[in-house]
Amino acid sequence: MNTWNYEKTAEYNRERILDEVKQIRLEKVALQSRVYRPGLFEKTMFNFANWMIAAGKQLRKRYEVPAVHCCKPATGTFAH
Repeated sequence: MNTWNYEKTAEYNRERILDEVKQIRLEKVALQSRVYRPGLFEKTMFNFANWMIAAGKQLRKRYEVPAVHCCKPATGTFAH
């Protein structure tokens, strides 16, 4: 029985797997060292999100009734 072909195939697969692992490690290092530079869309969405948060805080401050001015005690249910 000739097992030389199986041994060569196994060795070839082992080398291929090691090369893939090495390539994945190099890609991880390259991604970690990359500097994040947001584009126009990312900057716009970031500013829009910050504006929405600020507007929501202002609206809450303007329209929310403070608990000390509430005339009825809380009943624990939301049904009226």
